[in-house]
Amino acid sequence: MKYITKVALIAGALFLAACEQNSRFDNPLGGRGAGDDFASSGLASADNPTTPEYFRQFVGDSVFFPVNEYTLNAESRSLLGQQAEWLIDNPNFDAIVQGHADERGTREYNLALGDRRANSARDYLLSLGVSAARIKTVSYGKERPAQLCSDESCYSVNRRAVTVLVAGQ
Repeated sequence: MKYITKVALIAGALFLAACEQNSRFDNPLGGRGAGDDFASSGLASADNPTTPEYFRQFVGDSVFFPVNEYTLNAESRSLLGQQAEWLIDNPNFDAIVQGHADERGTREYNLALGDRRANSARDYLLSLGVSAARIKTVSYGKERPAQLCSDESCYSVNRRAVTVLVAGQ
């Protein structure tokens, strides 16, 4: 009986320690994420065109890709053009472009594909005049799906590059 009690105590302690560690979804570059302090300061309003919320709702933060592709289509280039304009007009924000893939394929393949997607979007933003110092990339492969199901309706929204705003470093 004492052995079971000790095991339970150790398991509980490990669980609590894991809860205190940073989430794998935290900002990989450190610093504040776009929503961390803005809600309490009134800067989260979608009515203010200089806010991350406005960026997400009215500019758009995601471009989508066909299966196994990372080239940008006309619609993606148009949306990235709007993102570039917003970023140039709002120099107090930097961006992390996240690359994602659907659940099919190996973890390694999808991480590489997500990286190519993120870099494709980043390179286009750079070509439009956004400073390279303000844009980082990260690939999540298939690890952070927007939707969970095993059909094309989910796959199509999971194949994406997402521009996430962070307060300037």
